[in-house]
Amino acid sequence: MFGALAVGETRIEGLLEGGDVLATARALAAYGVEVTRDGPGAWRVWGAGIGGLQEPARHLDLGNAGTAARLLMGVAAQHPFTSYFTGDASLSGRPMGRVAEPLLEMGAHITARSGCRLPLALTGSTALLPIAYTLPVASAQVKSAILLAGLAAPGETAVIEPSPSRDHSERMLRHFGAEISVSDHDTSGARTITLTGQPELAARELSVPADISSAAFPLAAALIVPGSELLLRNVGVNPLRGGLLDCVREMGGTIELRGARDASGEPVADIAVAASSLSGIDVPAGRAPSMIDEYPILAALCACADGPSRLRGLDELRHKESDRFAAILAGLAAAGVSVSAEGDDILIAGKGAPPPGGAKIESHLDHRIAMAFL
Repeated sequence: MFGALAVGETRIEGLLEGGDVLATARALAAYGVEVTRDGPGAWRVWGAGIGGLQEPARHLDLGNAGTAARLLMGVAAQHPFTSYFTGDASLSGRPMGRVAEPLLEMGAHITARSGCRLPLALTGSTALLPIAYTLPVASAQVKSAILLAGLAAPGETAVIEPSPSRDHSERMLRHFGAEISVSDHDTSGARTITLTGQPELAARELSVPADISSAAFPLAAALIVPGSELLLRNVGVNPLRGGLLDCVREMGGTIELRGARDASGEPVADIAVAASSLSGIDVPAGRAPSMIDEYPILAALCACADGPSRLRGLDELRHKESDRFAAILAGLAAAGVSVSAEGDDILIAGKGAPPPGGAKIESHLDHRIAMAFL
C-alpha cells in the first residue's frame, strides 16, 4: 500500500505470498496500480502518489484479509469516489466500526451492514480533515488506517493510543520519507503518533523480514519436542511484536537472538531455540497488543508446561478470524487439558508434559487455531 502511494518504482524482496497479501495486490491493481511479480517473493509496485489512485471498476474482494480491509479503508478515504469492500463469510462478520468512526470524523462517508460489517461502501474526499484521535483500545490496524488517511490531510494528524501497539506503519512511513514523530506520555503508558500530512512519499527498496507470528509455530514445537534444536533465520524482532518471546523466557525456555540487524527500518535477528522444561506463567493484560495473534500457540505451550497459567485480558480474541477465545477453550478441553475462563482470562492447568490429545479440533477456518493445535 505504501508503494502504491509513493512516487516511482518500489521493489520488494521476501514478500509472503499468502492469501491476504495477494488479495491486497489484486485490490491495488483494481485501483489502477501496476503490481508485478518477478519471482518468488520478488515484486515491483509502480506508485501513483498520495490521492492518485483510480476509481475501481468493480468491488474489492479482500477474502479473509482483515488487515487489508481496514488499512485500505484509510487509503480509500483519500479519494473522491466510492470503493466497495467485500470479503468471505468470516471477514464479513467482523466489525469495521472502530476504523469507520475516525474516518467519518475526517470527512469520509461510509455505508455498511448492521454492526458496520462488510459489504461496505466508502466514499472518500479531497478535503480530508486532520484530527487528533484517541483510540479507545490499542489497535495497530485502526492507527494505521488513520495515518494512511492522514497522508492526504493538511497539517498534523495525531493518534493517541492507550498503550503501544505494533509500529510497522510508523517505521515504514519514515522509510518512505514521511515526517512522523512518536512521544510517550509520562506515566500512563499512552503515546501519541503525529504525522505531517501531504508529503511526497518516495519509492523504496524493501526487504521483508520473516514473520514472528508464523515463526511462533515451529518455535513452540521445538520447545516441547524433546531433543529439538532450531534456528529460525531473518525473523522480525520488533519489540512491539515480541510478547511471545518474553513469555517463553519467563517460562524458562531456551531462546537466544543472534546477529541482530536492521532491514528496511525493522529490527531483525536469527532466533535459536531448544527443547526446554517450561513452567506455568501469569501473562498480564498489558502484553496483549504485542502478541495478540500468538495466544493460541502460547495456550498450547501452557498446556505442556508444569503448573498453572493465566492469560489475562483477552476480550480482543473474541473478534479475530474466529472467536479464538472460545476456540482455545474448546480445543484444549477436547485434548484433555484442564482449562477454564474467568471473565476475559483463560486459566490452563499444565501437567509438565503433553496432554492426552486424540482430539478432533474445530478450526473454524482459522489458520492460527489449526496451527496451534497441530
